[in-house]
This record gives sequence, structure tokens and C-alpha cells, in this order.
Amino acid sequence: MHDPSALLVAAKELALLVRAAVHGVVAAAAARGETASLAREVAQGAGDTTFAIDACAESTIDAWLEARARCAPLSLLTEDAGWRHRGPDGAGGTRELAGFDHGGPRFVVDPIDGTRNLMADLRSAWCVVAACPPGPSEPRLAQAVAGVVCELPDSRARAGRVLWAVRGEHALLEQRTLADDALEWRRPLRVDGEARVDAGYFPFFRYLPSERVQLARIEAAFFARLARHERAVERRILDDQYISNAGQLALLALGTYRMVCDLRAHLAARDGRETLSSKPYDCAGAIVVAREAGCQVDDAEGGRLDFPLDATTRVSFVGWHNLASKERMGPHLAAALREH
Repeated sequence: MHDPSALLVAAKELALLVRAAVHGVVAAAAARGETASLAREVAQGAGDTTFAIDACAESTIDAWLEARARCAPLSLLTEDAGWRHRGPDGAGGTRELAGFDHGGPRFVVDPIDGTRNLMADLRSAWCVVAACPPGPSEPRLAQAVAGVVCELPDSRARAGRVLWAVRGEHALLEQRTLADDALEWRRPLRVDGEARVDAGYFPFFRYLPSERVQLARIEAAFFARLARHERAVERRILDDQYISNAGQLALLALGTYRMVCDLRAHLAARDGRETLSSKPYDCAGAIVVAREAGCQVDDAEGGRLDFPLDATTRVSFVGWHNLASKERMGPHLAAALREH
């Protein structure tokens, strides 16, 4: 399974299995009036807190990993367990492998990105999968050749979206029903050519209350420059605090977001302090999809974004809906960061 298209098929299979399991749990809890039970903290995983809602997703991933590993070796990263390496044991089962040098593919999965929204039955979360070909060591984002971002809707939804891409080939968007996984429609996913500075959503993600003042200063300076130099109309610049990097990048690819800035890790590193930030598994698959759709996803200083695919690296990114948007607004963001 070295062909990117085959890796995509496997990644999409896993994402849809997770979607079915998670939606069943969310819908059942909502029907009982017990959504609060989903928010119970059960463990501290390799990358983030594990909540009760995560249990069904993790067990689904475990079963998928075991089924795949009976046939051929592979490596898989999750926020709960870190990297795992499995392969056939020669007797119809599986065995643990020593590392990456087994000749099989490498998958990076965040089963539920946007957990806090979904376990409150407030807003969709997303299952994010990135697939890398075989390699002898831990991969980097630059090695990911396929990505899937699968919507995990709230209990009231009837259908959900799936975005996926193969690097260098295409990006697609489809909608599938939740009851029977029937395909309702599918179309190419491609950015538009507009470089709008208003009439859309332009969020700077602000999570920890202690960081909001600093981020607000940068945000205000950026939009003041857009108003002064680009004639942006302030009341047409909308904000959206979506607690899901995958959801942010999906909306960026769809054009709902015209840009998105997650500067948490960048500012914390610059200031020498701790923070709670995005991790590679949160966004790797979504970055593959967004880039293939034509979005520009860079590091905080406008350079090419790349990072190890692990459970601990802090990630900041700036996403622009298209190249024209980056070229028009990027210099203003750089100036705002220099000022503050």
C-alpha cells in the first residue's frame, strides 16, 4: 500500500469508521439528556486530555489498526497512544514492531479535533488523517501524500462533509448521510481567485484567556492596517472562534474563512512561556487538503510550514484562502507582528 491513492482509501475508510462510532455515541447521549457525561476526563494521553467521548473513537482506531496489521505492517500515531507499529505475526494475528523500518505506510490520526464543541453538542468536530508512504523514521508534514478531514456532526445533523486530497493531484468535497453513509453529492474543492479584505471571516484564534490581550493587540493592528491601506470596512470583517484547527482549515478551503491565524505556539516560543497549542496530529491531514485546494498555509512568519509528525511539537500557522489573499494581506500581518 505505497500508492498515494491507496493510502487515501485507507485513510478515508478509517475516518468514516470513526465518524459512525462517534456520531452514534453523541446522538445517544443527547437523546438521554446526558451530553455532560461525554466531557468526563478519563486520562492524559500522549498529546492531550482524553475525555469520555474519545473512548469510542480510540477503540475504533484500535480495531482498524489490528485488522490492517494482520495483512501488512504499518505505523500509526494518535494523540492518546503516540506512535504504534504493528505487523502480521505469521499466525493470523499481529505483533508489535520495533519501529518505522518495516516497509509499510505511516498514518497520523486525530480522531476528534474539536472535542470540546462536540461533547457539548454545540458544533461539529472533525476526524483528521494524514498518510505518509513507508520510511525508516518518524515522518514530517512534507512527506504526507494524502489527507482526509471528515466532519463529526452534532446530534441533530442528518449528513456530514468529507474533504480529501492526494498531494499534487486533486482535492474533493463530498457530503454523506449519517444513517447509511450514502453519498449525496461530490465536487472538486478549489479556492476562488478573490483577495477580499472584508466581507468574510478573518479569525485570529484565541484560546487561553491569559493570551487574549496580546493576540487582540496584533489583531487590531492588522485590521487597522487593512482599513488604512486596503480600504477594508470594519463591520464587514467577521470573527469566528472555532475550537478545531481542522475545522478552521476546512472552512478556509471552502472560502468561508478568508484567512485564519493561530499564533499561540509562535508567541509562546518568542516570549519563553508555556501555552496550549495545536499539535501535528490536529492539523497535518487538514493542511494537505487545504494546500491541495489552493490555500496558502505557512508558518507564523510567512515561511514554508513543516514539522515532525509527533504528539508533542507545538504548531502555529497562518492560512490564506488563496495566493492572492496572502500577497495582499501578508505584508500587513508581518507589520503587525513586528509592532507587537
